[in-house]
Amino acid sequence: MIVSDIPSVSVNHSQIDGNRISAEMQYHPSDSRRGAMVKATQALIISEVVRQRAVELEIWPADKPLESHQEEPLIEQLIEADANLPCATKAECAHFYQTNEDKFRTAPLLEVRHILLVADPDDIQQRGEAREMADTLLQQLSQTPGEFSQLASRHSGCPSAQMGGNLGQITKGQTVPEFERQIFAAPEGLMSTPVESRYGFHLVEIVRRVEGKPLPFEHVRKDIQDYLDTKVKRKTIAQYITQLLSTADIQGFDFGLDGSPLMQ
Repeated sequence: MIVSDIPSVSVNHSQIDGNRISAEMQYHPSDSRRGAMVKATQALIISEVVRQRAVELEIWPADKPLESHQEEPLIEQLIEADANLPCATKAECAHFYQTNEDKFRTAPLLEVRHILLVADPDDIQQRGEAREMADTLLQQLSQTPGEFSQLASRHSGCPSAQMGGNLGQITKGQTVPEFERQIFAAPEGLMSTPVESRYGFHLVEIVRRVEGKPLPFEHVRKDIQDYLDTKVKRKTIAQYITQLLSTADIQGFDFGLDGSPLMQ
């Protein structure tokens, strides 16, 4: 790594030389060397303004360097001393709950049986043949739905064929996404078109559908408060660091608080 072309910078007259910037660049991958240099310089400047403020408040020794893993806990101490970090109120949590009710429900549950006509995802001919067979069997089932178990035992390539195609009860996350997207959007009964997945084509019957139920506010209030508090904390940290940077005397680097940071 050539360091002669990496300019040193200073933060309130404290020097950050090219060697430190060069060493830091390995932790900031980028499409270009210049991009890595900018990111590394940013990180070191932020670390330095944080360290200097902590020294000023006498919560960090003046002669002790600040390691990257120590930075976040120290920022939290600084915010406690310098800024007000409000916690979400019950009213704010209730408002979030009311405006996001769909997020606070038990998972829907389906009782499903299927007939899997296996086809390799890369074999176009096999998939075409499987689709034709799926259409034929679907037409037969639409006329004689009572034959589902018999046809599953005879044609399905899934181990559930031994149980008449019965998959039991399914919740989201138990099968592959492309299968779930279609079956969870379907009403009870035999699906009118085959369901395609990476495994082939499925003839699916939704035997029973149990919709998710709303979770009581008090059951999820702590999760909501943790989420809102974390959101406020991140915003406060960003604003606090911006404030430290805006009041610092930074030479050799334009931090670009109103745009992209540029080496001067």
